[in-house]
Amino acid sequence: TAPCVDLVSKEEYDAQVASTTLFLRGKSQQLMMRLADDMEAAAAQLAYEKAAIYRDQLSQLQHVQASQGIEGVTGDLDILAAAAIGGRSCVQVLFVRGARVLGSKTYYPPLKLQESAAQVLSAFIPQYYLGGARAIPAEIIVNEVPEDAVILAQALSVQAQRQVKLRSRVREARARWLKLALQTAQTNLESHLAGRQTIVGRLQALQDLLALPELPERMECFDISHSSGEATVASCVVFDQNGARKSDYRKFNIEGITPGDDYAAMQQALERRYNRLKSGEGALPDILFIDGGRGQVTQAMTVLRELQLSGVEVIGVAKGVTRKAGFETLINGATGQETQLPGDNAALHLIQQIRDEAHRFAITGHRARRDKARQRSVLEDIPGVGARRRRELLRHFGSAQGVENANVEELKKISGISATMAQQIYDHLHHIVEPAKRT
Repeated sequence: TAPCVDLVSKEEYDAQVASTTLFLRGKSQQLMMRLADDMEAAAAQLAYEKAAIYRDQLSQLQHVQASQGIEGVTGDLDILAAAAIGGRSCVQVLFVRGARVLGSKTYYPPLKLQESAAQVLSAFIPQYYLGGARAIPAEIIVNEVPEDAVILAQALSVQAQRQVKLRSRVREARARWLKLALQTAQTNLESHLAGRQTIVGRLQALQDLLALPELPERMECFDISHSSGEATVASCVVFDQNGARKSDYRKFNIEGITPGDDYAAMQQALERRYNRLKSGEGALPDILFIDGGRGQVTQAMTVLRELQLSGVEVIGVAKGVTRKAGFETLINGATGQETQLPGDNAALHLIQQIRDEAHRFAITGHRARRDKARQRSVLEDIPGVGARRRRELLRHFGSAQGVENANVEELKKISGISATMAQQIYDHLHHIVEPAKRT
């Protein structure tokens, strides 16, 4: 039950999701301890009805655990439960191996108008199993039998090179697992729809703010990250009407500029990105957000103009004097107009979300590039340590810091590192200078 229907509070809903997640991850003991603690806490507060609910949940979980492995569940099986609400669908897949739920995954396949759960499964099953890379269990349990179930079972059997059963009428442990999968699918779909309603509301506010003729379908945001000009990385994150499109994210290692020149870094990243989009490698965004002020916006406008790309709204997101969230200034690239929105504005919240994601992605890329370069440079300076020995050291200790923390005895254990070499490595990393020999 989602909090948007006012049947439970957000805190209770979050607790339900957390409990389901623990069970689906196979952490039944941890969940049982949590339920027992919650039951005792409720009883101590004289909330006996709530304590009874926790008691019943604990009893049901203990029953499921006790039944696993003793009710004829011997092979591998998958459980697929589909839910369809409000023009959206969700398929929850539970993986049962050796009579135990080992995990689950959630999918949101596209839904045609008035499509039923059975029709969702009819389209989902072949896409999920018949690609060739996924293992097909001997038994697949569904909450609704597709009309083409016989044909699907035959195709699955051919792919698996053994008989595969596709059924929905199950009892005991299988029935409980199926019920759990369906409840999880419904909960996840309700949560997904609530999140989508939030996104759509923010998109509508953004449409109004920028006076766009329709809701923006695709947005990109760029940010630059470096440490005093070292290991500069530009990030590009992509959002659409469903949220972040992480498969479309891109990072750009910036080369050949004056260290610390953010304008040149932004220009290089934008040119590389939009040259590719112009050549047909992807779709142009409706809105291009730039994490920066008027100078960065000018760079973006110049790149788009030189590439003869039109129809892209360019918006700069400049930090305020305090550099705190809620004090940003938005700069319209086309008009030069500056706007400050109130902290509770829905459009601002969406822009902040996209900007923060670009910032996170840029920092992650920069740190990875910087650390890799520093590892390489520190070890490359050690006399007598070539590429093969560097690889062995990094493979064994995990990082240059790990090598630096190792003592001589630990270094000697590495293949190809003699006692003398181990001492040389240790001395070099700890800046120990060999005393001059007496004449």
